[in-house]
Amino acid sequence: MQQNEKDPWLNDIKVPYQIHENPLDIVKAYAKEVKGIIIYDPAVPDSINVATTLAGLKDAIVASPELAQELAAAPYRLRVVEDLQGKFEDRMEAYTWQYEHLWSQTTKRMLVGLSPNTSIPLPPDNWDSFRTVLTEPEQIRDASNRRTYELDLTEFLGGEAVYLRFQDAYTQDGWGPAVHEISVLADGQEIVHFETGTPEEEPYLYDRHGSKFLPGADHRFADNGNYFVYEFVPPAGTQHLTVNVEMWNQFKVSASHVKPLSSETKEPFGYLRDYAVANKAMVFWLSSGVPEQRALFEQILADVEPGTPYLGWFDNDVEGEIAGVDLTSSYGVYVLPSDWFHNMTVMAGTKAKPVKPIKPVTPKLNNKIYVTFTFGEGDNLQYDQNHMRNLWEDPARGQVPMNWSASPLLVDAAPAILDYYQSTATENDLLVAGPSGAGYFSPQVWPEESFAQFMKDSYPYLKKSGMSYPFVINRQDARDVPLTGSKAEAYVKYLKVPGLFLGGGSQNYVEIVNGNLPVSYFKGTTTVRDGINILNDAKASWDGNSPMFVSVGVNAWSMRPSDVVAITQALGPEFEVVLADTYFALIREAYSLPKKP
Repeated sequence: MQQNEKDPWLNDIKVPYQIHENPLDIVKAYAKEVKGIIIYDPAVPDSINVATTLAGLKDAIVASPELAQELAAAPYRLRVVEDLQGKFEDRMEAYTWQYEHLWSQTTKRMLVGLSPNTSIPLPPDNWDSFRTVLTEPEQIRDASNRRTYELDLTEFLGGEAVYLRFQDAYTQDGWGPAVHEISVLADGQEIVHFETGTPEEEPYLYDRHGSKFLPGADHRFADNGNYFVYEFVPPAGTQHLTVNVEMWNQFKVSASHVKPLSSETKEPFGYLRDYAVANKAMVFWLSSGVPEQRALFEQILADVEPGTPYLGWFDNDVEGEIAGVDLTSSYGVYVLPSDWFHNMTVMAGTKAKPVKPIKPVTPKLNNKIYVTFTFGEGDNLQYDQNHMRNLWEDPARGQVPMNWSASPLLVDAAPAILDYYQSTATENDLLVAGPSGAGYFSPQVWPEESFAQFMKDSYPYLKKSGMSYPFVINRQDARDVPLTGSKAEAYVKYLKVPGLFLGGGSQNYVEIVNGNLPVSYFKGTTTVRDGINILNDAKASWDGNSPMFVSVGVNAWSMRPSDVVAITQALGPEFEVVLADTYFALIREAYSLPKKP
């Protein structure tokens, strides 16, 4: 067995395997099982998804036209089972054909939504030639620094073009550059002028990497680790180049004359496709934000039973997360974010070792401010597989109580990953369920008639995973709404939760819903300073005569366990930090509720 640097989980669980650097070696190794080749059409990227579906149904492999020629020749001599070149004009024709001809043959146990291609991975040195030309030195969030900034880019002349990159100067808090208008002058003469979000911007937008121009807005922005790059080609012989930029917020601007690789260069990718092929699932990429695509998407959702999982993700450029989850939830389908999950066919075949849960010792209820911290993103299977492990290895983990949201579906999808976290947890680590229980869904829009049964079916996952305190996201029409009535009652009666966390903008810290369910509203933080401010605000509103309860949602992309430790070190003796199990036990005592629901 070889060590696998790309997937350390395989080393942890001691799975025998052989690493193949060349994909053709894989074909050699499994040539007897492969029945042939499905050729996709590079001119219609969505044919890659149709080819993936066909590969599962026909025990074949997917190949580009170039690779197919090689596979048809010696030593492979694979026959072409299906050639999709020229078969479809566009996305809708591809998926309509797939629905009409393949859907009846595929499994209905799951739906798989995958982008047919994705950005190429950028090398670590991609931005080494860029030099910072302007940075906002303060964490400004109110547009008070909005004005036109003049950038002298003369030193970057000499190549074919000049590249201007806009980033978030403080990636931990999500208030990156907001750019309204750009003017480029070569030797004093204006050669480029555009407002962002207009057709005039498009020819110069070289790499938009996660940046957004939202409907109704008047600026392009890029928060956290996102950015955008413009390409400007000055006239030959230009001696002086100036760019005027109207912008605000926390910007970092850099420039280069060296052409970088662009994240907008696409290629087919394989994450999760092995699992789709192994299960003979239909793979598609339809957006709820495009009417004709939405209609077909709804047809597919209507064909499956409530409680069916949708694995993969949504087209964030068109519909976004909220619209996608609202649509699937309205048909009783829950989401498992997993488009970047790798080796699921291996991970799903592993077994977890039973771990004896630690019984919490509930302290005496005092007049204190009880605080519990929870890392978010746990519904995201690839987060559980990748970034959560990085956070887990922070030496500060275990120094103070922290809740870690994860997916109860790891019981099926990757038992070994769940086993790793459970077996290496300290007494200050507690796994809780990510949104919104067993899978990501919005209870508010889930059909009433199937919700109770879904909660019943979900309960074994929470029981086996030991995740009894779910973080729930409840939305309708892109608005966070309270969890009330029969939906709240189902969490108590069928999911048997002693309490739950709820995302949203409520001014309350805790509510007792239906007289029996403690709901604690997350106060989200992205920085140490914000976390301290949240708790100082709580202290200012505390009367000191009765216990107070505050749950802090920790942004897993901008913070680490060491940051949570830093927050706790700034707290006075009136605060006590506890895990979720103790937190809700104390709430139930403070509100005179039974110890168990």
